[in-house]
Amino acid sequence: MKKTTYLAALVVAAVSFFGAPAFAQTRAMLDSVPKMTIDGLKAQLGNPDFIIIDVRLAHDWEESKTKIKGAIREDFEKASSWVDKYPKEKTIVFYCK
Repeated sequence: MKKTTYLAALVVAAVSFFGAPAFAQTRAMLDSVPKMTIDGLKAQLGNPDFIIIDVRLAHDWEESKTKIKGAIREDFEKASSWVDKYPKEKTIVFYCK
């Protein structure tokens, strides 16, 4: 699931540098990232092999009344500074708007 953050940035870069064909290819990669339902997420809460990272924009997170218990708030725009601190053998779910 860590691909989500990188792929979102890749979409912007692809369109900027390579145009629509690269965007279509990147969009296909995003579509292949597994999605999780609310019930699926609830079933995993408390699982030590499961990490939830809230990557909503700061103002969206601050204004939200909905926060997932146990989720870690990270700035997706600074992913390169924090992505390596999470174990690769864990399941990581990114929560976004």
